[in-house]
Amino acid sequence: MSFEFAPADAPAIPLHVIGQEEVESWTGSQPERVAGWVRAAGFSGALGATLLVPGEDGRIAMALAGYGTEQARARGRFHLAGAAAALPEGAYRLEGLPKERAAEEALGWLLTAYAFDRYRDQSPAKARLVAPEGVDAARLEAIAEGEGLTRDLINTPASDMGPEALEAACTGLAEAYGAEIDVVRGEDLLEQNFPMIHAVGRAAGQAPRLIDMRWGSEGPALTLVGKGVCFDTGGLNLKPGASMGLMKKDMGGAATVLGLARMIMALGVPVKLRVLVPAVENSVSANAFRPGDILTARNGLTVEINNTDAEGRLVLADALSFGAEDDPDLMISMATLTGAARVAVGPDLAPYFTDDGDFAATIDAAGAAVADPVWRLPFHTPYEALIEPGIADLDNAPKGGFGGAITAALFLRRFAGGTRYAHFDIYGWSTGNGPARPKGGVGMGARALLEALPGIMKL
Repeated sequence: MSFEFAPADAPAIPLHVIGQEEVESWTGSQPERVAGWVRAAGFSGALGATLLVPGEDGRIAMALAGYGTEQARARGRFHLAGAAAALPEGAYRLEGLPKERAAEEALGWLLTAYAFDRYRDQSPAKARLVAPEGVDAARLEAIAEGEGLTRDLINTPASDMGPEALEAACTGLAEAYGAEIDVVRGEDLLEQNFPMIHAVGRAAGQAPRLIDMRWGSEGPALTLVGKGVCFDTGGLNLKPGASMGLMKKDMGGAATVLGLARMIMALGVPVKLRVLVPAVENSVSANAFRPGDILTARNGLTVEINNTDAEGRLVLADALSFGAEDDPDLMISMATLTGAARVAVGPDLAPYFTDDGDFAATIDAAGAAVADPVWRLPFHTPYEALIEPGIADLDNAPKGGFGGAITAALFLRRFAGGTRYAHFDIYGWSTGNGPARPKGGVGMGARALLEALPGIMKL
């Protein structure tokens, strides 16, 4: 697939973007031949509506795309992506789109080219867009490529996206952009003091590993940590079948930070970037870690295992401790961590935690600006007592079920070592076929972070 705009000088069909309230006035301003065609077709201007208007020679002279009402537009994003999917192959040039919506709609159009075709032929939209005047076409293309990488990684089943394949994806990305990469695998994890990554992944057929990628030599230091649980059976606390069906996406945090890293490197953002991915499969075998076990983390904290299905926070803990030793200017973790986060905000919002009010204000504004919605949840310190079991320093699965996303985030904060830190508890999956967001893996929070980086990193 190719996430590219049509050449600026390409012969292009005018595509008039018309809201429902504008249909009558726009139609009245057209020649009678065009006006009669539009009226006869019953074009309403509703979101997703399209109409091809022929010229006197019978060829397409123009196309219309409905832009609905302000109220309808507020209930979604990437509205013109629906039109792109309905239009025939060719190049199109937008007319009448508000400038403030140009970047969002242009990106949505690019993303209609996405199709997960590894296992069967797919038919993505073939209509191409000439980049609207004033948008940064190269930036949007880089963002779409990063999003495409995230989606491909999440959509690939664990049979083809285990720890080895995730490492290979990281290596390929590093080679493409001249980044350095180092990987610690198997028993070497114990020798190099990553005991919880080893414990979670040791029962699997493919060895657990920590992937460490570095890029850039100038600017503030940014460390991204992504949960790379390539499949999660729940371990000895085995998930029921219905809960296991989507567990190929439990490496969605890793997929999202890799997509974001690709955007950062492709755009040459002036940061010293580090990406840490603990890549494991949480499996069942004779040597699987057990409920009741007490593990000692990299930073010396002991953790009582009260549920082997709360494994993501364990592998992230070692990776965060390692990242904090480098004292970055900002460290961000992304993970498909808790069902509690989904109960709180649903599948479409990317909830995040931070103690930094400036970070929160900046990321909130950025998410709204680029149609990548985020929502702040609290690091509620009084809940710290819930993650302290008494027999060990920490409990990986507090009983009671209250505030599950918060207690998980508080657990992770214990390993950030005082570093400026934010945690995203994402879903990583589109539950339905929306414009530019087909059912399947999807990036959440990455575009908001990219937009926010100049503000939060003082670039």
